[in-house]
Amino acid sequence: MLREEVTVSTRTLQWKCLESRADSKRLYYGRFIMSPLMKGQADTIGIAMRRALLGEIEGTCITSAKSEKIPHEYSTIVGIEESVHEILMNLKEIILRSNLYGTHDASICVKGPGSVTAQDIISPPSVEIVDPTQHIANLTEPIDLCIGLQIERNRGYRMKTSTHAQRGRYPIDAVFMPVRNANYSIHSYGNGNEKHEILFLEIWTNGSLTPKEALYEASRNLINLFIPFLHAEEEDKDLEDNQNRVTLPLFHFHDEVDKLRKKKEIELKSIFIDQSELPSRTYNCLKKSNIHTLFDLLNKSQEDLMKLEHFRIEDVKQIWGIIQQHPAIIHFPMNKFLIGNPLE
Repeated sequence: MLREEVTVSTRTLQWKCLESRADSKRLYYGRFIMSPLMKGQADTIGIAMRRALLGEIEGTCITSAKSEKIPHEYSTIVGIEESVHEILMNLKEIILRSNLYGTHDASICVKGPGSVTAQDIISPPSVEIVDPTQHIANLTEPIDLCIGLQIERNRGYRMKTSTHAQRGRYPIDAVFMPVRNANYSIHSYGNGNEKHEILFLEIWTNGSLTPKEALYEASRNLINLFIPFLHAEEEDKDLEDNQNRVTLPLFHFHDEVDKLRKKKEIELKSIFIDQSELPSRTYNCLKKSNIHTLFDLLNKSQEDLMKLEHFRIEDVKQIWGIIQQHPAIIHFPMNKFLIGNPLE
């Protein structure tokens, strides 16, 4: 058995990538280590991270196909080698990478004879096909194959049901999960009260993102899930103050606001704009201008945003309508936080 030497810090908690490789376009592998951890902490992190990797990361896939010329899912078409069911299964295997939100349209329109692959899909510009060689169908005669597709970004797994079926539209089992598998193992060292642990984490992805990107996404999503608990004490204190009707001296009030602002700044720096369901064009404009987080966005005035290339007043109003409903900034005194004035 080959033993691997791993250098572990004895003071500062840190992580690093031990191995990263692409076995194919559709299979990436990464192995990571975190140490030093106290007894029990490796299990806490490993369980939470594995669940977040498998269930909290969003992916993009084809969720349905439409053609008026197809009588039913299990029919065959003259001039096509595969049955309709086989074509739908091939579409299910196509891996997509995008930052789109919601449902978007795509299509395939090919004239035979010849092979139809994923590169024949006409999709929105921000959607990338990970493996263009993925086979869809083989046309044996000079016929036209035209199929309308729906592309959706979501998380988890959604099984097609008869309730989703419409005339001429056939739902496809949606596997949004970009992480194919995630495992963790624990190595203990030390004796007695000085016992510590090392966490090893293995991640396999479908190629739509790297294992390191998956680890980053899962970590960010876990942080966002726990952020509301950080404000529980503040909410209880506000409720108690209202019930007792105690008026704080002015300088104490400003101290509390300053503390709240610092906490909010840290929180908003960890929330990226791709979580705010912005239109793809608006999202791309902001990214090109180095606006990556809600903190970056809230530090821009209306005038600053209007100076961005291809930006319109309607875009600014739409952004304002979205971010003011975000849970991270509700009940926060934004007039003391924003630089410039909000929209009139």
